[in-house]
Amino acid sequence: MKKWNLIIDVAKCFGCEACAVACHDEYRGNEFPGYAAEMPNHGSRWIDIRQREKGQFPMVEVAYLPVTCNHCDDAPCIKAAKDGAIAKRADGIVIIDPVKAKGQRQLVDACPYGAIHWNDEKQLPQAWPFDAHLLDGGWTRTRGSQVCAIQAMRTVRVEDDEMQKMVLEEGLEVLHPEFRTKPRVYYKNLARYFKAFVGGSLAGAIGGVTECIEGARVSLHRGGRKVAEARSDPYGDFRFQGLDEGSGRYRIEVHDERFEPKGHEFDLGVSTYLGTIELKGKPVARA
Repeated sequence: MKKWNLIIDVAKCFGCEACAVACHDEYRGNEFPGYAAEMPNHGSRWIDIRQREKGQFPMVEVAYLPVTCNHCDDAPCIKAAKDGAIAKRADGIVIIDPVKAKGQRQLVDACPYGAIHWNDEKQLPQAWPFDAHLLDGGWTRTRGSQVCAIQAMRTVRVEDDEMQKMVLEEGLEVLHPEFRTKPRVYYKNLARYFKAFVGGSLAGAIGGVTECIEGARVSLHRGGRKVAEARSDPYGDFRFQGLDEGSGRYRIEVHDERFEPKGHEFDLGVSTYLGTIELKGKPVARA
């Protein structure tokens, strides 16, 4: 049977909040019997756009991570629910029954992702229901993926084996796989949020004038082994992504036919800007 899944590309998301606003617009002031009660006006973010700043001036990145109910196949909230208050549908969607779940505050703590919110006024645990009322009505996308201008969020309805094929081909991951909840929300480029980068700028004298060095080959080494390679851009900048924070000693080596080779060693803690690395011109051969 085909099941619903959500794919979020962290590298594309720039935190516009359109998906979160669309979710609020759909559920604030609206009741959907059997699917969801009205969302509170304040205090609940069923689609929460988390933000993380990395690096140092002038090389700074801001990564955004949309987090919502993961519609897990092995959902801890279902195990914690009483009287069938939460159900897993055959199409993969998890629904918190807005009647049966009343008063069951333990469901908030049952979610390891923090995706279940407590509606104090209604004494009701709530989470994003994958816009199931719209999909059941013929929609092919959630409102969040529909309004995403750059398609950082995609709704996918496929068989499980086809979804796993997509996971392998696109390098998809889930949040906190160690929780073993088997989420149906997948992420692409998740390292952009959780892992570190290192970068720097290259400069050197050309014709007596110091300029940004474009096109230099920069390699990253660890433990005597090359782990990545990049080219400097028109501003002389280079950057290596996807490094583990606190991973220790690295060395970069710079090669450009106009300049002498240059090496630089550093210890990586968090995302780091190495500053401007000046290259020395090669000696002019005498006739």
